Amino acid sequence: MPDTRTRLRAPVLAGGLLVLVAVLLCAVLAGASDLGWQRVLAEIWAQVTGGQSPLSAREAAIVWQLRVPRVLLASIVGAALAVSGATFQGVFRNPLADPYLLGAAAGAGLAATLVVVLAPAVTGWVVGPLPPAAFAGALGGVGLSWLVGRSAGGSTSTLLLAGVAVASFLTAIQTFAQQLDTQTIRQVYTWMLGGLNVTGWRQVAIAVPYVAVAAVVLCLSARLLDVLALGDAEAASLGLRPGRIRLVVLAAASLATAAAVSVSGLIGFVGIVVPHVVRMLAGSSYRVVIPLSLIGGAAFLVLADQLARTIMPGELPLGVVTAFTGAPFFAWILRSSRRRLS
Repeated sequence: MPDTRTRLRAPVLAGGLLVLVAVLLCAVLAGASDLGWQRVLAEIWAQVTGGQSPLSAREAAIVWQLRVPRVLLASIVGAALAVSGATFQGVFRNPLADPYLLGAAAGAGLAATLVVVLAPAVTGWVVGPLPPAAFAGALGGVGLSWLVGRSAGGSTSTLLLAGVAVASFLTAIQTFAQQLDTQTIRQVYTWMLGGLNVTGWRQVAIAVPYVAVAAVVLCLSARLLDVLALGDAEAASLGLRPGRIRLVVLAAASLATAAAVSVSGLIGFVGIVVPHVVRMLAGSSYRVVIPLSLIGGAAFLVLADQLARTIMPGELPLGVVTAFTGAPFFAWILRSSRRRLS
């Protein structure tokens, strides 16, 4: 009898989407400003049907220019980080791999630091310099890791070691750049802790195209990743090129990570927690893990952001909230992996 857990069943997909919609709706209805969930729900219904809005112009602006873009951005970033983490874990066959493994975080951090330290203050730009700089820095870090790893043989192990070396080097440059202007250290670390400071739809528009392209590529590559899990020899016997497949999926995952970092800063543990939960609940096939990681990552980060902006009078950095959840989970994964190896 075939293992149905190797395929994404329609009821599982529908259930995941329903959970995501419910999480999105709850996040829009509740916020730091007490507008009343019934009135916000009536406002949404009025916009859909063309009826009379129960909110004032200021209250409506809070809903449509602050809450809705922020919730959507959280879902986009969460989906990007989760599916990237699932991909990196599959390519490197390492349950502890995360989206920042190949130097994306170090590259983005260096670029953001250089912008904060060296760039003059700008107010008239349509898009500030920090998001595109972080995007370019993340891709640059991954590209440098790839070049170093390829020069050393191009295997997954050498690529992994190249990522560690490049990340250390870029972090050293970042630390040096911070010392050039110590007044900016607080601003840099605030960005590195992660957050979704949304005032409109601009950040959503920045991230959507890149994450959408990467998600499509990774979903289409899910079956190929299942074949790679059997070994390179098995994949080659079926006429596949393992090296080329890894290059494509790593490029797509890195693109999604760079897009997420550019609008949210560095948010950890999403790419570790969500794929593992999906595997425990729905199976290990990438035809299941990749689409459900997209959905689960979106729901997870929306919930984390909801806690970050409502649990205290002052908003917590989003990276702190995810670390409270992810660090114990990471320790549990590490302990479980050690038991399997012993």
